[in-house]
Formats: sequence, structure tokens, C-alpha cells
Amino acid sequence: MTAVVAVPVRLSAAEWTERSRAHAERADRLTAAHRARRAEGTRHAVEDFLFEYYNVRPSQLRRWHPGAGVALEPGPEGPAPQAAWRWYRTDPEGVVTFDDAAFGADRGDTVRFVVRLLRATASRPAFTGCFGLHEWAMVYRQEDRRHALPLRLGQAGTDAVVEAHPVRCTHFDAFRFFTPAAVPLNRVQPSRDTQLELEQPGCLHAAMDCHKWAGKLGPAVPGDLALDCFELARDVRLLDMQASPYDLGAYGHAPVAIETPEGKAEYVQRQREFAVRASGLRERLLDCCDRLLGAPSAS
Repeated sequence: MTAVVAVPVRLSAAEWTERSRAHAERADRLTAAHRARRAEGTRHAVEDFLFEYYNVRPSQLRRWHPGAGVALEPGPEGPAPQAAWRWYRTDPEGVVTFDDAAFGADRGDTVRFVVRLLRATASRPAFTGCFGLHEWAMVYRQEDRRHALPLRLGQAGTDAVVEAHPVRCTHFDAFRFFTPAAVPLNRVQPSRDTQLELEQPGCLHAAMDCHKWAGKLGPAVPGDLALDCFELARDVRLLDMQASPYDLGAYGHAPVAIETPEGKAEYVQRQREFAVRASGLRERLLDCCDRLLGAPSAS
């Protein structure tokens, strides 16, 4: 059987210039507050996480990638800027495309892991009974905290909430920050080795990690998808901290008091909405992976 070769979508110089400009403007809007704080040397307990934990810079988010299967025609000044970037190729006519085979050869193991994890996550029902207690377990019976913010209920009140609820965190990268006293309270004991077995689509951190996997896939991910993943992570992070034991009054954010029935209901409703958004992004990321794994060097 003869393999079918997909014909790249061709963008004129005017088209890719406009897409790149619009992407940069969107990225600048999303990162403006962070960049201003960084220039002033100030910290933000909610939003810094998106850049520091995920190890991404605003300049990276600002860089527009067309994604695989898109050909950028040369302009009056020559080939598109991507010609000088890693994992792009330029043909004799000056047309620039993402080199999916070269990327697959270099990052094939990463792509295959992302595929396995995203598919495993999508295959399970969403669990929405955790109520964000992972953040509470990170400060349980411990005065030394990651964020210089007061606890809404104080240390004793915070500990009482943890002890009054079942703790069921399935996400290893949240669980690994539990205090020693909180670790045995978790009904599951996630590890890096069991990540594929436990990741589930209702988890806030699994939703935020769409931003992580988009970063790992780099230029294989179209710019609009990369920023969609970042926006989801930003929105989820806010709920993550609103439902935490910390008082965000200094930032103007009201708490989602998960120790109350009303707070639990709000948390679950928003958690389900985020799970729907994350599901669509996982499918789009998987489409990127499928194309990479179909490239000869990556198979």
C-alpha cells in the first residue's frame, strides 16, 4: 500500500505575518501582569507558578509556531523567521516548514510518553470528590509554608479540615509536596511509576498540565493551541489557590471555602467545567502527537 503524504497548508507572507502578530499580541496580554511584576521584583503566589513550576518564559509563549503541516512562503525579505529556529527546514524556494521527522528523531520518546499519558487520562471517568485538599495537605501540621500568605483558618483550623475529610489525591506532582504527616492520610500513594495508572481528567493539576505537555511538544504545537493551554492553566490555578487554605484577600480573590457545603458545590462545578475544556485540549495535543509519530524518523 502506498503511503498518503499530506499536502502542507501554504500561508503567504502576509498571512503568516498577521498570524504571528496576532499571536504575539495575545501572548503579551496574557503575560503583561507577570512581566510588570518581574520588572519590579515583586512576587505573586498564584500566577508565578505558571512560569516557574512549568519553566516557561513569556518570550517563549510569544513565539508563534505554525505547527506541523503548514508551509510558510517567503516574503520580500526572504524566508520566514522560523528558518533560523531549531526543527525547521527551508526548501530551495525559501518555503519554511516544521521538520516533524527531525523533531521525532530527537524527541520521539517524549512524544510517545505524552501520548500514553494523555490517552490514559482521557480513558477514565472524572473524579470530582477531592475538593482541592491537596493544597491543604501541603501545609498540614507544618508552620513552614511555600507561600508568604496567611491561612484563612489558622494552622489548627487548617489541620482540622484535613482530618475531617477523606484525602484522595491521584496526581503525583501534587502528592510529592504533601507534608510528612499528610502522606499516610492519602487514600492512594501516587508515584512516578504509577502516573499512567492514576492520572484522571477531573484533577485540576492534570488539566493544568496541558500547558506542560504543550511546552514539551514545543514547535509541534500551533501557537493558538499553546496559548489555549496556558489560558486554561491560568484559570485552573486561580481555583486551585482560591480553594486552598491560603487567604488571597491581598490579591482581591474571594475564597472557595471547601470546608462548607456551598464551597464544595462551587468547587465541583468549576472543576467539571475545566475538565471539559481540558478534554478538548488533550484531543488537539494528541492530534499533534499522532502526526509526529507518523513521520518516518519517529515511528
